[in-house]
Amino acid sequence: MFDFLRHNRLVRRGLASRKMRRRRARNELLRGLECASSVKVLIFAGFTAGLAFLIFSGQQPEPTKNFVIALLFLAIAMTQLWINQPSTFSQNSRVLLVFGTILVQLAVTKLLLVLCNDSTFRFLKPEMGGLIAPYAFAPLVLSVLLGRNHGLYAAVSVSLWSSVLFGKIDAPLLVTSLISGFTAVYLTLQVRRRSKLIRAGLGVGLAIWLLSLTFGLIGPISLFSPMANDWGMIGLQSALAVGNGIVTATVVGGVLPILEHLFQITTDISWLEASDLNHPLLRRMTIEAPGTYHHSLVVANLAEAAAEAIGANATLCRVCSYFHDVGKLVKPEYFTENMNFERNPHDDLAPTMSALIIIAHVKEGVDLALKHKLNQRIIDIIQEHHGTSLVYYFYQRALQQQEDARAGGKITNIREEDIPEVREESFRYSGPKPQTKESAIVSLADMVESASRSLEKPTPQKIEQLVNELIEERIADRQLDECDLTLGDLTIIADRFRFTLMTMLHSRIAYPRQETKFTVTRDESLPDVMAAIKKPASAPPVSAA
Repeated sequence: MFDFLRHNRLVRRGLASRKMRRRRARNELLRGLECASSVKVLIFAGFTAGLAFLIFSGQQPEPTKNFVIALLFLAIAMTQLWINQPSTFSQNSRVLLVFGTILVQLAVTKLLLVLCNDSTFRFLKPEMGGLIAPYAFAPLVLSVLLGRNHGLYAAVSVSLWSSVLFGKIDAPLLVTSLISGFTAVYLTLQVRRRSKLIRAGLGVGLAIWLLSLTFGLIGPISLFSPMANDWGMIGLQSALAVGNGIVTATVVGGVLPILEHLFQITTDISWLEASDLNHPLLRRMTIEAPGTYHHSLVVANLAEAAAEAIGANATLCRVCSYFHDVGKLVKPEYFTENMNFERNPHDDLAPTMSALIIIAHVKEGVDLALKHKLNQRIIDIIQEHHGTSLVYYFYQRALQQQEDARAGGKITNIREEDIPEVREESFRYSGPKPQTKESAIVSLADMVESASRSLEKPTPQKIEQLVNELIEERIADRQLDECDLTLGDLTIIADRFRFTLMTMLHSRIAYPRQETKFTVTRDESLPDVMAAIKKPASAPPVSAA
């Protein structure tokens, strides 16, 4: 409120612009709750209360003993999560997601088993409880949202709790839950289509069916007298077992968007949906900044290939590459790839002003991304893709002008202190530096693609030398200090960049012109417009931005 009034006062005095740049809203309360130890204690206390309710409700022998065993399993689960997944354990929202999903599966399993043992529902029989329990719900959800390690963690944990939750330890239930959970995780290692969830559900259903046949939950089946078998009941039980996995996967596919929104998680499915080139910003770019649009597409190909090679999120890199230079839409004509051949707008500007315009495209990109409610990871990469690097072209131009001013000052007796000082900080981006592998890959791909446009007659040797020199410059400038890329990763990335650029910049043979029956005559009285147009010699190189 006070900032708003202060800004209006400055506007009235002519000391500030009426335009307010959008800023990311930071909710300090939510940030505090995310790391508060008391919140974590409340989550585990709520999970313990849920276990107690499930164990002590209903008629089952020795509930106290089972509850103590369940508490021991909880202590083991907490310790394992703390040791193996410290980043997840440190975020209360992730802890809530993991244990909340497990508790939901346990509650649904308990409800289904109670309904099967209730005589009110005649179509449900006690032996059907093991066929319709949602064994793969938590493993599927956590594998897609948080990764396979969390899916395996959920499969083991929920199987142990399920085995003691309903009475004596049920070995067939334990084994069926473990194997179906592992199957679900294996079949969802890379889910980029929602249809793959259904295929994973079918695989889980087949696993449950085979295990049910093995443990005698389907049948009885007599191999020696097939006519004595109740094939109708066997078919119904088989359908329940296979349908169990399919229905579970369908439910997971329905709740995933809700969980993504609540816990601020973006899956590969959502990233693939976000890669649609019909987004309003990208459509604007095709018209207002076509050079930047083509540059972004090439950067996306480079970044995706490099990310796949080192095991990073390739789909995320592709989508973020599409939007990384969206800030150039504000002043597209000031960037080389969008300049026409008539004039260079930087000729009329001082190097410091040109650098300010070039550097401002990062902040303008964040502003447009916030306006269009783009994903937070996209906004982060827009901010980080230049790090704190130097706008080298205009920095050298400013130094040259300073030297020229000093040389002229000796003739006109200008004092040294009257010559404007050139500070390197004024020509550097504000950062921050890339914080993740994906952000660093997009940053490197952007730099390599821009510089590769200046190659004349590109050869494999020239491309390899260019890529290696640019990456070494970024390392020497300490732009990659805050991301977790290793030297081995950078070697692989350089190799993928080199290969991809070679396929895009390869030369083609000159085909002889085909002689046509009719010869097009040219009216010499008409002026040759294209011949009169020359590219300005002072245009900055493509890599200047």
